[in-house]
Amino acid sequence: MKPRVDWFLIGLGVATGLAFLFPNAGARGGALHAEVSNKVGVALIFFLHGAGLSFAALRSGTLKPRLHLLVQGTTFVAFPLLGLLLVTVLGSRVSAPLALGLFYLCALPSTVSSSVALTATAGGNVPGAVFNATLSSLLGVFATPLWVSLQQKSAGVALPLGAVIVDLLTWLVLPLVLGQLSRPLLGPIVERHKKRVAIVDRLTILMLVYTSFCDSVKSGVWTSTGAGGLIFCLCTSGVLLLLALTFVGLACDALHFSREDRIAAVFCGSKKTLASGVPMAQLMFGAHPGLGLILLPIMIYHPLQLIVCGWLATRWSRQAPDTA
Repeated sequence: MKPRVDWFLIGLGVATGLAFLFPNAGARGGALHAEVSNKVGVALIFFLHGAGLSFAALRSGTLKPRLHLLVQGTTFVAFPLLGLLLVTVLGSRVSAPLALGLFYLCALPSTVSSSVALTATAGGNVPGAVFNATLSSLLGVFATPLWVSLQQKSAGVALPLGAVIVDLLTWLVLPLVLGQLSRPLLGPIVERHKKRVAIVDRLTILMLVYTSFCDSVKSGVWTSTGAGGLIFCLCTSGVLLLLALTFVGLACDALHFSREDRIAAVFCGSKKTLASGVPMAQLMFGAHPGLGLILLPIMIYHPLQLIVCGWLATRWSRQAPDTA
């Protein structure tokens, strides 16, 4: 079967290219009024997530505490500690925005839709994946800025943690809750038009990516990065993904997980969210001149994890035991 090309991945490249060609429109004070439109876009994304979230599916996945501890521990403890080690070793060898971006990648929550979809494809514990991916997104509202604040403090930079969390609660959590409350009314509509809702969600993320890179282009932070920064991020992202997959796999062996739980743990524990990462970055680092560089690692890690985990899902689906 011929592999399908994901238009969203192409869109990431197009949005980045447009930022380099036409940075004025998406920069602060530009025609798109990024200061306002970005926050509205963030709220729209999370409102749609809330309206599409099935509470019944979430509740049915709560019965595997060891699975939950492994996934959340990997996402919010092991990964950030690995990120701290990485930026400490790198020191001044990379620019401050790129080092922050690498740590931000490690501190992000897991993905939701792709983790669940890959778990289902491979024959894993889908309710467990739904619960852990959703829980990760909610915990990330607090855990991600806390980790970033600690890392920045150690680097001698103060992040206004209280203001950041208030912003995240206002523009992420509140729309998510409102979306969930509106589900009795809007849920059937969202289910019927799931593909169109996904397109709106992705187009909004592409708009956030574009505006994120515009300020970075205008401030000139890319002049000192070049192709070397891209290659470095690609290699580093590959190593991080390999370490995450290896760590989760070994932990699953030690805990004697079933095949289904192992699949859910691997996909939920090794993946990092671009869908939430870009909006969160807009709120946490919106005024940072190097925002494009901060987002670069997650933009590279995102397609890389889809390629590797997609291959694993296909391989494991062929190895699924015959239950007929």
